[in-house]
Amino acid sequence: MQFHRVEPAGGSPFPHLLSVAGFAIGMPIGLVLGFFVFIYLGARNVEKGVPVAQPLDELSTDDIIDLLPELPLWVTGPDYERVDWFNKFFQYMWPYFDKAACGIIKTSAEATFAEYIGKYCIKSIYFKRLTLGDCSPKIQGLKAQDSRENELVLDLSLRWAGNSDIVVAIKLLSLQLTVQLVDVQISAAVRMVLRPFVPTFPCFSSIAISLMEKPKLDFGLKVMGGDMMSIPGIYQFVQEIVAKQVAKLYMWPQTYEIDILDSSIGAAKKPVGILHVKVVRAQSLLKMDFLGTSDPYVKLSLTGEKLQWKKTTVVMNNLNPVWNEDFKLIVKEPKIQVLQLLLFDWEKVGAHDYLGMQLIPLDTLVPYEKKEFALALIHSMDPNDAHNKKSRGRITVELTFVPFLEDSKKFHASLNFRGDENSPRLNEDITLSGTGLLLVTVIEAEDVEGKHHNNPYATVIFRGDKRNTKTIKKTRDPIWSEEFQFVLDEAPANDQIHVEVKSKKRWLGFMSKESLGYVDINLADVVSNGHINEKYNLINSRNGIIHLNIRWKVI
Repeated sequence: MQFHRVEPAGGSPFPHLLSVAGFAIGMPIGLVLGFFVFIYLGARNVEKGVPVAQPLDELSTDDIIDLLPELPLWVTGPDYERVDWFNKFFQYMWPYFDKAACGIIKTSAEATFAEYIGKYCIKSIYFKRLTLGDCSPKIQGLKAQDSRENELVLDLSLRWAGNSDIVVAIKLLSLQLTVQLVDVQISAAVRMVLRPFVPTFPCFSSIAISLMEKPKLDFGLKVMGGDMMSIPGIYQFVQEIVAKQVAKLYMWPQTYEIDILDSSIGAAKKPVGILHVKVVRAQSLLKMDFLGTSDPYVKLSLTGEKLQWKKTTVVMNNLNPVWNEDFKLIVKEPKIQVLQLLLFDWEKVGAHDYLGMQLIPLDTLVPYEKKEFALALIHSMDPNDAHNKKSRGRITVELTFVPFLEDSKKFHASLNFRGDENSPRLNEDITLSGTGLLLVTVIEAEDVEGKHHNNPYATVIFRGDKRNTKTIKKTRDPIWSEEFQFVLDEAPANDQIHVEVKSKKRWLGFMSKESLGYVDINLADVVSNGHINEKYNLINSRNGIIHLNIRWKVI
């Protein structure tokens, strides 16, 4: 049997040719299209990943608004200057500034820590680690304000994103608790005042720092290694509370003073007069209590002073209180100091409610002339504060600035005082004769020795008013150079002042004290001579000596 292959009828070679032709044509077309797609998509990805630099006039309004928060102040504010040179200088100096600043922080904090040791079962508080990191602050713009002849006012925009590491260890009985502050970031509008100018390098004696608005703060807080800021609700709450407290302490006109020159150089500010303040009344105050009333009182103080605020009495259940209370405040710089008046609603339990404030610059006063001020209360000095639109009532006060006798002519000239030189005192309704200021400077002590410890401090007692110097640890020859001021209505010709040197030490939660000697000084010679500068042998001390400078200034 034979088999034969039979060819299909009508067969054609074209399908094979079309397949070969399609492959030959599609292959290069696909490569070309793929190449262009790859290039096109690659270019778009690069454009999305890298910012495109464009001139400002080519940007849209929305783009400019988005960029404004990132622009430095010297760009948005033409009256602010660019200080890149200072930022570079400060960056090089930062490691040394870090050590100096940490030393100041540690010294200041130790006094505060000492107040809590022995209380609430606290055995010790100390810094376990303290560094501000290696990232220096940046000044994004600086402006010099028109200043008086004895000061320089600088407004600056400060930004700091630091890598600080501050760890405080608190020992509670046998348990040690650690609190860590990390990654502090600050954005603030700061005012620095260099004053007064003196003929000694660096030509100013102190720096006064204050905030012009509430600062923006961000930081991390860890307790025993646990991140407290990760707890829901804690982050915003803590940040806002800290920012408000910082603003309350240092918002202008309140300042933080840093002394540059020692008082022995003559740069320290000396009292030049007394401000008589009469808090008369307030009207139409806010209703803070449940029954639609308030219990108001007034706190008053002068800027640049570290003394305790004066307070009026509390007038219960009254929106139109009348006080008619008199206060005397010591004036050191009448050209630049400001009287601060704060009103509060007294509360038996909890924080007292804030009612409002006002400020009165002393350069608006003429010596010996009484001036009445009736002022509308405001919430703050921030011109952008929306709370200032709310009516808070008014306060009325009477002010009289009385310079000391040796400064009277100077202030008559500097404040353009005009009128009969014999008339100012006669025209006053209040009697100012005999009023003056007793200044007691405890300079140092020598060879004071205790039986159990030598941590000496001095106590000054005058007419029942008790003042203490700081404590100098582990020394027999302490140097204090601290001044205490007593405002008097009459000369202390028949009075004595008691000065005693003591030592104290805390042991096992108990405070032990011992007297290292004392001296009683009759002030008759001080009144007649104007001042004494003497060293006195301490009573009940083997060889102890104390050096005092006492002055009496009359008005």
